[in-house]
Amino acid sequence: MTSLDAIGPLLVEAEQQGCEFMRRLVEEWASGANRFDGKGECFLGAFSAGQLLGVVGLNRDPYADTEQIGRVRHLYVLASARRHGVGSLLVHHALQEARRSFTIVRLRTTPSAAAFYLRLGFTSIDEKTASHVMIFGSGA
Repeated sequence: MTSLDAIGPLLVEAEQQGCEFMRRLVEEWASGANRFDGKGECFLGAFSAGQLLGVVGLNRDPYADTEQIGRVRHLYVLASARRHGVGSLLVHHALQEARRSFTIVRLRTTPSAAAFYLRLGFTSIDEKTASHVMIFGSGA
C-alpha cells in the first residue's frame, strides 16, 4: 500500500475497540515518521470487493541494535473479517517480505492475540519490547 486512503473504517473500528496503535499508524504516516519505506520494509493491505479488510506493517525493528531484525507492526483486521484467514494471510505475506532482508522478526502483542502468533510459528519471549520472535531458518 502506498496510501492510507481506504483506512478510515479500520481506524474508526479500532478506536472504538480501544486499539490506539491504529491512530499512531495514521499519525506517523501523515508526519512521514513511518511510511514503511525503509530497506526491507512494507505495508500491506487485504481487500475484498474494494473494501480494506486489514493491514499489517513490517519495519526494521527500532528497538534492535542491528538492521537484521525486522518487526511486524500494526496488524488490524475488521471484526467482520476475522476468523476468515485475513490476518494469517497478511502476516504470511509480511514474513515472505521479511525473509528477503531480515534474519529475525519480532513483535509485541497482547495476551489475547498471543495464540494467533504461536499458530503462525512465532515463539514467545519475555523482553521489554517484544513478546514473540521468529528466527528464519528454524522452521519459519
